[in-house]
Amino acid sequence: MPKKIQIGEKWYVAATAATAEEQPQVLKNDQTFAMFDRFGDIQVLAPGKEGVYHNDTRFLSHQELTIDGVRPLHLGSSVEESNSLLVIDLMNPDLPARDGRPALAKGTLHIFRAKLLWQGTCHEHIRVTHHGSEPTTVRLEFTFDGDFVDLFEVRGMKRDKRGERLPPEVKPTEVVLPYGGLDHRLRRTRVHFDPQPTVIDVGRASFDLQLDPGTEHHLYCTVMCLVDDEPEPPLITYETALRDNNAARRASMGNHCTVVTSNPLVNLWLDRSVSDLSMLTTELPTGPYPFAGVPWYSTTFGRDGIITALEYLWVDPSLARGVLAFLAATQAKDVDPESDAEPGKILHEARQSEMAATGEIPFGRYYGSVDSTPLFLVLAAAYVRRTGDIAFLKTIWPNVKMAREWIDKWGDADGDGFVEYARRSEEGLVQQGWKDSHDSVFHQDGQMAQAPIALCEVQGYVYEGKLAVADLASLMGEPDLAKVLVQQAGLLRERFQAAFWCEEIGTYAIALDGNKQQCKVPSSNAGHTLWSGIASPEHAQRIVDGLMGHAFFSGWGIRTIATGVARYNPMSYHNGSIWPHDNALIASGMARYGRTESAMDLLSATFDASLFFDSHRLPELFCGFVRRAGAGPTLYPVACSPQAWAAAAAFGMLEACLGLDIHAQQNEIILRTPRLPPFIDWIRITRLGAPGPSADLLLQRYERNVGIEVVRKDADVRVTVVA
Repeated sequence: MPKKIQIGEKWYVAATAATAEEQPQVLKNDQTFAMFDRFGDIQVLAPGKEGVYHNDTRFLSHQELTIDGVRPLHLGSSVEESNSLLVIDLMNPDLPARDGRPALAKGTLHIFRAKLLWQGTCHEHIRVTHHGSEPTTVRLEFTFDGDFVDLFEVRGMKRDKRGERLPPEVKPTEVVLPYGGLDHRLRRTRVHFDPQPTVIDVGRASFDLQLDPGTEHHLYCTVMCLVDDEPEPPLITYETALRDNNAARRASMGNHCTVVTSNPLVNLWLDRSVSDLSMLTTELPTGPYPFAGVPWYSTTFGRDGIITALEYLWVDPSLARGVLAFLAATQAKDVDPESDAEPGKILHEARQSEMAATGEIPFGRYYGSVDSTPLFLVLAAAYVRRTGDIAFLKTIWPNVKMAREWIDKWGDADGDGFVEYARRSEEGLVQQGWKDSHDSVFHQDGQMAQAPIALCEVQGYVYEGKLAVADLASLMGEPDLAKVLVQQAGLLRERFQAAFWCEEIGTYAIALDGNKQQCKVPSSNAGHTLWSGIASPEHAQRIVDGLMGHAFFSGWGIRTIATGVARYNPMSYHNGSIWPHDNALIASGMARYGRTESAMDLLSATFDASLFFDSHRLPELFCGFVRRAGAGPTLYPVACSPQAWAAAAAFGMLEACLGLDIHAQQNEIILRTPRLPPFIDWIRITRLGAPGPSADLLLQRYERNVGIEVVRKDADVRVTVVA
């Protein structure tokens, strides 16, 4: 039976999607992620994406647990401990008599499996409990393999040749599967068992268990992902790994802000979002970084990391600091056409797989995004405003200035005042904005725009970025630079109105093509011009009205392009789908221009959608079909879930509706015309402003406004409400 959900007095069918059997259970820790089926197995299916991956290589491609040669029956499975632990409950099917043992009735044995990722290792605990009345024997058997396939192969890329599978090593308690890559790195999958199996061979380990009534038997399987130039982690027990993981998870939560509301379903959504962000965040030498999403984007992405950090900045600014530090450390220093790099440009993505190391793909360090660089500037200023961390600003100030210089020299190569892109790498991305699928920028008749392309939202990012650096320049004692940047931003805003506004479609054109002709396509990109503040006030109101009209607003959110235009398809990746992070930025822009009610409508629609997704987890995107009575939103089939900027979207939308702004240097918390949607009666925010001076607030919704009670505050904190 399909899952049904009640909203108000109405019942809805859960999100139209693949069956539960096809939805993988996901775990991630640092550079390692895993996807299992609901049994906790990794099935050999083609094409299959399940497996244990480390640095974009699949180290474990098959794992299956059987009892007397057959698959157990599934009782239930869930990801617990804030996304750290996958727990599966199984039982035996009817088992015929064997080797003098009488037949074993279904459900006599309970098989508990728990899986945990920790430090490049998948730790598994299996507990078999006998609930029958007579002694019995069973054979529990693992089959396993590691194919060492590159993630880009899993995604469908073909390779002319691959590395070499080397002879396995079989020992009494473990099997080691080695692979010599074309990048001259040795990768090994070490599969260790405790206790010693009855029989062990390449790809198979069997345990003959003798079980008395009421007893239980414990087995442990440890899968280690080993690379020759990485330190080999010690072989530790499952219990030690679980304890260390829990301690690290508690420490990562730190003393940052927490949010609780009157609505338990909202709390589930927020808690899931926090857990997803915690799981996706990897501790790099430069600090924490939110990897973009599982499975396809479990690595550092510049744009994704920046937007995630901006959405989550008011809750936990340490994420922003980690993002800024990493992107500063990896900023391009030289011209490299093969990676679309120029001096000062900020990273698009970085990969560590075999295909990246051999140059079969250009993404070892790839710089093909036009917006990461101005967004880096926006985040730098927002972080300093939020924290007052001038000491850190001084360490990245040279990087900030280099990024600003890239905008003026390389980003605006033809000197027309707008930042454009045109790929230089043969294997790089054709489209280099956030909508980076090949068919996302086109003309009114559907013809693709020719490069170099100037996107409307990118000009807004540049506008906001220049103002941001002007603020930072004042703090760094460079008033002349600040003055120049303010003047440049003002001129850009004027020229933008003339070049991008399209009266024919009532919004900004999605882009200018290489001939400076408008791409007259109504798109959600225009909503980002509200977020950056480059939109004129009169244009902003028309943009909001259009985005909340039927052509854009599906009832579940704003589509990436309007219905009825060329290339519109609600099932496409960027031409008609709905992206939570896109809606969060638009909601923030709406509130910026005084349309907080519209921002609340987006928050309400996104919350309603969250109810239909597994574990209240917003995916990367979903289809743009109109909301239908009695049905939930339709899943996009290969969307990443979890996805960092989708998880952080809830907090970005809340920030917009509350009009929240934190000035650390003035120790001031500002709420501008705060509003709460009808499904939230009150919201309690604890340690708002942490890790610096903070306050605890209780916001109560009334018919026309929101009452604010300062429950606690540090002595030097000022809370200001602007009506």
